[in-house]
Amino acid sequence: MKPAALSLEYRYHPPASKDSKGAFFLLHGYGSNEDDLFSFVPEMPQDFHYFSLQAPYSLDPFGYAWYAINFEASQGKWSDTGQAIESREKIKSFIEEAVKAYDLDPENLNLLGFSQGCILSFALALSYPEKFNRVVGLSGYVNEEMLREDYAAKEHEGLRIYSSHGQLDPVIPIAWAQQTPLFMEKLKIDLTFEEYPIGHGVSPQNFQSFKRWIEGSN
Repeated sequence: MKPAALSLEYRYHPPASKDSKGAFFLLHGYGSNEDDLFSFVPEMPQDFHYFSLQAPYSLDPFGYAWYAINFEASQGKWSDTGQAIESREKIKSFIEEAVKAYDLDPENLNLLGFSQGCILSFALALSYPEKFNRVVGLSGYVNEEMLREDYAAKEHEGLRIYSSHGQLDPVIPIAWAQQTPLFMEKLKIDLTFEEYPIGHGVSPQNFQSFKRWIEGSN
């Protein structure tokens, strides 16, 4: 099956059975591309459609980003929140297009994101909890500035979230990620949170853990 032309570049992997209608949308980190998380797919549960999206902003000399991260001596490191919100909405539109193009089950749409992709996965799911089932958030955190202003008024109890982080992460401090359980608890979200003795990445143990979590939440 030739992938349909949609509003973002992506790689696609079909489910083992044509009867499977659930889907995972994979969001890579800053400076990467759609091939990165797609490498997970052969080892993932095969009863889902997999869409590995490529972020819209190209970086020099290579790679892509969902939003700019600026480095200035006076302000330190800061994110372009406006671009992040634009990307949040672009991903939402892409998912709506994919539901129609691939006849997906709108009740079984899931997100998996790493780093910047994790931050946006949380932003999407918390802003539009009615649209998503599960979220796997790896090496990221909740940035409240990237959520819809009315997110707290929505019902989040149906969301299931797995979040993990490296205790030695030099890119996104573990302390930021440790706020995730507190944030999710306020919204009554079913959360599994794990820490691993690694840096900014996904260890084999981490991969097997979230894979089991997906299988157990089916």
